[in-house]
Amino acid sequence: MGTFVKVAQQGEIEQNTGRLIEVQGRQIALLRDGDNYHALDNTCTHRGGPLAEGAIEQGEVVCPWHGAHFDLVTGRPTCRPASVAVNTYPVRVRGQDIEIEL
Repeated sequence: MGTFVKVAQQGEIEQNTGRLIEVQGRQIALLRDGDNYHALDNTCTHRGGPLAEGAIEQGEVVCPWHGAHFDLVTGRPTCRPASVAVNTYPVRVRGQDIEIEL
């Protein structure tokens, strides 16, 4: 089991948007889908697009470069051109703090 690290506070990320965070040398996309937060590797497995800048649609993030979709919970691609999943990280909210587990 990893350690939870505070990465943001509620209210800093608008609904259905994301933010790039850097934690312990990793670039992670922290994404808000409605009232739920998700964390996954920022780099699209197709051609390295920045997932933190992607649109959030129906529980998925869409890579802004080539349109690959990834499930926010599992990290699995749901359509081409990506075929390899991205790593996901558990997220918890404690008070106003958003924490991810590394």
